[in-house]
Amino acid sequence: MKQTMYLIKRNCAIFFRDKSTVFFSMLSMFITLGLMVIFLGKMNSDNLVQVLAEFGPRDTAADRVNAGYLIQLWTLAGILATNSVTVPLTVLGAMVQDETHKRLMAFYVTPVNRLKLSLGYILSAFFIGTVLCVLTLLFGELYFMSQGYSLLGAPAIVELIGMIALNTLCFSSLGYLLALFVHSDSAWSGLLTIIGTLVGFVSGTYLPLGSLGETLQNILKCLPFLHGASMMRKICTASAISKTFDGLPEIGTEIFSKQMGIRLFHGNDEFTTGIQVSILLAYAIMAIVLAAILNRNRKLKDR
Repeated sequence: MKQTMYLIKRNCAIFFRDKSTVFFSMLSMFITLGLMVIFLGKMNSDNLVQVLAEFGPRDTAADRVNAGYLIQLWTLAGILATNSVTVPLTVLGAMVQDETHKRLMAFYVTPVNRLKLSLGYILSAFFIGTVLCVLTLLFGELYFMSQGYSLLGAPAIVELIGMIALNTLCFSSLGYLLALFVHSDSAWSGLLTIIGTLVGFVSGTYLPLGSLGETLQNILKCLPFLHGASMMRKICTASAISKTFDGLPEIGTEIFSKQMGIRLFHGNDEFTTGIQVSILLAYAIMAIVLAAILNRNRKLKDR
């Protein structure tokens, strides 16, 4: 346990020591959040106001305010889901650097158990990813407060932090497994660029799920990204959806939730939160087991 804790502290220190990495990790979050709130957020909220108007005469001004807040909460949940993937991957770059500079080889010839070494990398990525995502949530709440919107309640905040932790654990484990196949800093940087671009789409963040074809939707429902984002959206938007669709038929709420990837269905059966949690845990366990098997006989090449 002491060895694992030492490795976690060591990897966290390496990440936070590089001020530019921390700065640009945070900056990318704010840029993405700002662009989505300003451009995609307005477009989606305008579309929602038009949908609400189809149900009959309504208070358009109130609908516009409620729709804007709902879409911004939806956007925040998507950003948290995206960051829970990209931040751990950035942290796991330390392992690739350790191999490139032969520090990993030095670890392997010491009495440190390989499983403990693996856990050191995974848990440090989990810790940093969770902390930065919680900071993103905090800044999101401060932004909502500055705009005059109500804040998420304490129970929702606690539940959301739990979902952030689950997501970062899952993607830290999957990221570690992926890092075992990468052997250079440049290759890892290129891979991060590709994943950072794709994850916003596969989680239904950059484009609402309903705008994708049915076949592609079914494929995405087999992956953990969409389920992680869905759980965060349920928590973030629960109160706002009730307020926005107040007085309207339940079918309106259901259609919107399916279109925006808040609630996921397989046919007529909904993926409950319990099932989605199980999916993410299954992916995390699978990644750790596969990584342990690969690590058992792994040999490092001289570089």
